[in-house]
Amino acid sequence: MNRLSDLLSVRNLVLHFGTYYGVVKALDGVSFDVRREEVFGLVGETGCGKTVTSLTILKLLPENAMIVDGEVIFKGENLLDKSEEEMRDLRGREISMIFQDPSTSLNPLFTVKDQLVRVLLTHQKINKEEAYERGIDLLRSVGLPDPERLMGFYPFELSGGMQQRVMIAIAISSNPDLLIADEPTSNLDVTIQAQILDLIKRCKEETGASILFITHDFGIVTEICDRVGVMYAGIMAEIAPLRELLTKPLHPYTKGLLASIPTPGKRGESLHVIRGMVPELIKPPSGCRFHPRCPSVMDVCRVKSPPVIKIGEEHLVTCHLYEMEA
Repeated sequence: MNRLSDLLSVRNLVLHFGTYYGVVKALDGVSFDVRREEVFGLVGETGCGKTVTSLTILKLLPENAMIVDGEVIFKGENLLDKSEEEMRDLRGREISMIFQDPSTSLNPLFTVKDQLVRVLLTHQKINKEEAYERGIDLLRSVGLPDPERLMGFYPFELSGGMQQRVMIAIAISSNPDLLIADEPTSNLDVTIQAQILDLIKRCKEETGASILFITHDFGIVTEICDRVGVMYAGIMAEIAPLRELLTKPLHPYTKGLLASIPTPGKRGESLHVIRGMVPELIKPPSGCRFHPRCPSVMDVCRVKSPPVIKIGEEHLVTCHLYEMEA
């Protein structure tokens, strides 16, 4: 059962993709919750399933995707049971997404005004003049100078940071309950990254929205997240409050990720490396998907998928090492 504080609950999500080379087993029993007014971080290597998870929540999957099992419960309703018409009404109004690359998400053939006003007219009961004024207010709220002038610009006339601010303005235009941010700072320089993170935090504080923040960067995780889920090869390896995850990581993969982060105290030392390669998900490893790379591998890891084990109040780990503590 979902706690009353949970806005979104993803339960045992299993997702496959049919390809010419075989079936890609992209997600294998992914489960996590996003609570009301929190920032939940989804972190992991490229290709681990973070973005696919977010697209499944919004039902924006390609035709070759097959949802084999699971539920996506949002406000008590399973989104996977909803029709495309119902999802179109929900997207942008109750759940919005900031995509990784705004240059491919914004339509190059339409001005900022065209795209922002269209979203406002779709989801709010206002006329074009009111939508235009609301659009200017939104651009001003995300820190864009001279918003009246920028309304007439095409996306290619804006810098990457400005494009991302426009995307954020569009995403928050209808005060959504859930904001999904898919690596929104990955293509920006460090200074602009910090500004975008501050902007997202301010949006959360002002609107009370919950945020599902997807990233591969633990540095960003420490800046913005309340709780963190670590993904590996389509499984959820570990979930914990931020401070607990950083100080008491349990899963060998999480420990490896944290150990590989460069720090001033390690100057001159060799960086830690997680041996091996991410597995091919057309034919994933038997048992635990991490076992070929795990420094603590046991015989059971090679033949049996590990259970999700609760350690303490809020710490979950998918690993055979902790079965005796369950």
